Amino acid sequence: MVEHTVRDREVVSSSLTTPTMKLYNTLNRKLETVKPINPPNISLYTCGPTVYDFTHIGHMRAFVINDLLKRTLDYCGFKVNRVMNITDVGHLSGDDDSGEDKMEKGAKKSSKTVWEVAKFFTDYFFTTTDALNILRPDIVCKATEHIEDMLQLINRLKQKGFTYETGQAIYFDISKFSNYGKLSGQKLEEKIQAVRDDVNVDPGKKHPADFALWFKRIGRFADHMMHWPSPWGDGFPGWHIECSAMAMKYLGELIDIHTGGIDHIPVHHENEIAQSEAATGKQFVNIWFHNNFLTVDGQKMSKSLGNIYTLDDLKKHEVDPLSIRYLFLQTHYRQSLNFTWQSTQASQEAFNHLKEILLSLKNSNSSTLKLAKLSNKTIAFQQRFKETLENDLQTPQAVAIMWEMLKSDIPNDEKYFLLTDFDKVFGLNLGKTIEEKVPVNILKLADRRLEARKIRNFDISDRLRIKIEKAGYKIEDKGETYSIKKS
Repeated sequence: MVEHTVRDREVVSSSLTTPTMKLYNTLNRKLETVKPINPPNISLYTCGPTVYDFTHIGHMRAFVINDLLKRTLDYCGFKVNRVMNITDVGHLSGDDDSGEDKMEKGAKKSSKTVWEVAKFFTDYFFTTTDALNILRPDIVCKATEHIEDMLQLINRLKQKGFTYETGQAIYFDISKFSNYGKLSGQKLEEKIQAVRDDVNVDPGKKHPADFALWFKRIGRFADHMMHWPSPWGDGFPGWHIECSAMAMKYLGELIDIHTGGIDHIPVHHENEIAQSEAATGKQFVNIWFHNNFLTVDGQKMSKSLGNIYTLDDLKKHEVDPLSIRYLFLQTHYRQSLNFTWQSTQASQEAFNHLKEILLSLKNSNSSTLKLAKLSNKTIAFQQRFKETLENDLQTPQAVAIMWEMLKSDIPNDEKYFLLTDFDKVFGLNLGKTIEEKVPVNILKLADRRLEARKIRNFDISDRLRIKIEKAGYKIEDKGETYSIKKS
């Protein structure tokens, strides 16, 4: 077996971080090499949540994918500056400027103020992302804290002749932007015809597909609870202008990568491109990165069907949120994923097995965990793992490589090294398994319970189980032994 010294290993590791990543660019409909504007730095903008209701697992698939992208870019040697918005005003229930503000809708439903709703559901969002070990963005920007930036951008568009004013709003005139539709591939004429006239609530609109940059606090929005002064009257911003203003404020007028769900392509991201490029006269984003949907039992997630599941629902089903993250890893981000409780159970079993393997590798006599050498075979596994991720984030293949590695004949210490190294991308927080040391007094209770079970004294066994659970630990019987962990 050919081996490398520590000095050689450092050289190998350095070569592994040469950035050669390719991602599917929705704008050009092909795989493109990631070429940073300012290498090795990457500017990454993530469309964040509208915080008017509970975050659910459909949202979480998108944010886990964004996290995997960020972790992969880091792993491949880039330095990522990630910005994510919080939409806490201006997102109407209809993308065509119809309907009511979702924040006010949430306030009515919960009998709270819009500000209370925004704080409560923002906190819930981050509680959920933390549970799935999603890294916090470098910058989190709230729409309500960037009104002045939006007003400046709207004024810039006005000066360049891309806006018009009605009695109800300031609109972006899509007919003035010649490249409108380049992201979705829909022609301007088709876009205008596709929007139904009967849903438009402003008769002053020139074209049904024109979108609002600023809503005036009159008419249907006369009682809007969130409002600010502007050159066009008291009011509030449209949804689309928020992302452009905040993205350019923190990342500049040209951004490396912009992410979002495929539902954002035809309207929200199309409008972002139009207003941003109209204002600056240059390209807004180099690579548009979009993830596909999560369905539930083969159906679209819908409150009317009762198939929207949150972090609380996972807890009720005794599902570790990180096993959901493992489930998401097994389907490529551009493919739809169907969620079932059966697949979730299988994912949890695989995730638990991974944790057991890591503990076993840690505790094995042959594992000193002080690597001085890496074999060629180990280096080859690491290289294959990296190349798979560099090829448009092929996480299912990366997971397969991980299991292939664990079943191979490489030394346990090198398996341990690779498993923890791969988890830098997977984000399953496997290292936490080692940190979770069960107190001696709890282990003694568990051992006494095991002895009671062996002599079939289930009364004592049950009482000891209840005592263990009240202490905050969960015990699971496995044949003639058991596993125990913090509940």
